[in-house]
Amino acid sequence: MHKILIADDEPNILISLEYLMKREGYEVVLARDGDEALAAIRRERPALVLLDVMMPGKSGFELCDVVRADETLAATKIVLLTAKGRDTDIAKGMALGATAYITKPFSTKELAQRVRELLQDGAS
Repeated sequence: MHKILIADDEPNILISLEYLMKREGYEVVLARDGDEALAAIRRERPALVLLDVMMPGKSGFELCDVVRADETLAATKIVLLTAKGRDTDIAKGMALGATAYITKPFSTKELAQRVRELLQDGAS
């Protein structure tokens, strides 16, 4: 079973994403800010992280950069979730090593499908 970390400072989003990912059959770990998320990534070694860009502590962009710079974590798939859907934001996220970028509001069905695709045998 794949383990997924969901990092978002918005409680309603955390709860709904946790429900969605558990329903999809994943083990779920939650973090409420960037610092908590980094600690959880190091401790739990999730296969994939659903990461909000705008969070207290480290931002999703900063976190992405830190994870990619750490050889032991570099294979972690990171999906940035954000209300910032401008091309420049997407380009920045991808340049920092995000595996995928999904803008809010998003369809839970689409998100579940994207996560499934990313976790299939390491395919991206």
